[in-house]
Amino acid sequence: MRKILNYLFEHKTLSRAEAQEVLTHIAGGTYSDSEIAAFISVYLMRSITVDELAGFRDALLNHCIRIDLSGFETMDVCGTGGDNKDTFNISTLSTFILAGAGVKVAKHGNYGVSSVCGSSNILEYFGYKFSSDRDKLYREMDCSGVCFLHAPLFNPAMKNVAPVRRALKIKTFFNMLGPMVNPAFPDKQLVGVYSLELARLYNYLFQQSGKKSVIVHSLDGYDEVSLTSDLKFILNGIEQFLTPEQLGYRRLHPDELKGGKTVAESAGLFMRILQGEGTEAQNAVAVVNSQLALKCYYPAKSMDECKDLAKESLKSKKALNSFKKLIEQQS
Repeated sequence: MRKILNYLFEHKTLSRAEAQEVLTHIAGGTYSDSEIAAFISVYLMRSITVDELAGFRDALLNHCIRIDLSGFETMDVCGTGGDNKDTFNISTLSTFILAGAGVKVAKHGNYGVSSVCGSSNILEYFGYKFSSDRDKLYREMDCSGVCFLHAPLFNPAMKNVAPVRRALKIKTFFNMLGPMVNPAFPDKQLVGVYSLELARLYNYLFQQSGKKSVIVHSLDGYDEVSLTSDLKFILNGIEQFLTPEQLGYRRLHPDELKGGKTVAESAGLFMRILQGEGTEAQNAVAVVNSQLALKCYYPAKSMDECKDLAKESLKSKKALNSFKKLIEQQS
C-alpha cells in the first residue's frame, strides 16, 4: 500500500486494472484500517477518474456474492448518499411505491454512514432480517414485490471498509460505488447522485454496460429529485434539465424535506408517509422520484401516466401493503 499511496500523492491516477487490483486486496483483507483510510483520503482531495471508478466497480462485482433473481424483471432505486442534506428516506419510500405499482424491486442498501439513517437502519428497525438466502429473498419478492439486499452481506469489501467509513463519517468513493454493485444485477435502475460530475461518470458507465437507467441530480446538491431546484435527468443516456414546475409540482423549501434526528424518528416519519399522513411536500418528493423510476421501468408510458401510477400506489396504500407483507415474511 505504501507504494500505491506514494504514487497517488504525486498526483498520478490509477489505470482500470490497477484500481481493480487495489480494491481486490481491500476485499481480501490485505490492508489495515489505517491504510484503507489513507487510500480513501486521496479521493477526498481530488476527483475520481472514469477508469478508477470502473476498476473499483469491477473488483466489487467480481467478489460479490451474486443472487439470482432472473425469474423477476427487477429494478433498483437508490441514491449514492453523501449529499449531507439529512432528508427523510426518499428512496426507501419509493421502493414500496414502485412495488405497489407492480414493479419488482431488488433494493440494495446499507446503514447510514454520512447520514443518521440509511435504508438498512429503517428496515432493521421494523424487524426485517438481513439475509443472503435465495429462497427467502424469492419468497419476499413474490409476496411483497420487494427484497432487500444488505450490502455488507453480499460484498466483502463493503464489510471490510465499514469501520473506516463509520469513523470518517463523510462521503467517500464507496458512496459512488454502492448503486453500481447490486448483487442481483437488476435489469433497470434509478440512481440519484450528489454532483453533476458523478452524473456524467454514471452515464458513461451505464451506457457502456447497456443498463436501462435513470440518473437524477438536483442542482442544489441533492442525490435525488428534491423539488427544491431544477434537476438533471438522464434517461438511458438522453440528458435534459427539468424544473419542478415542468413536472407539475410546486418548488419546495429544503426544510420541508428534513428527516429525523434518530433512527426511531426517521422510522416514524417513514411510516407516517406510507400510511397517508405525510405532508404535501413529503408526498410530492416520494411520488416524483417514483414517477421517474416508473418512466424507466415502463418506457411506453407518459410522464403523467407514471405520476398517476405513483400517486395511486401511495394514496390507495398499495405501497403500505407491500411494506407490511415484506415485514410479515420475517416472522
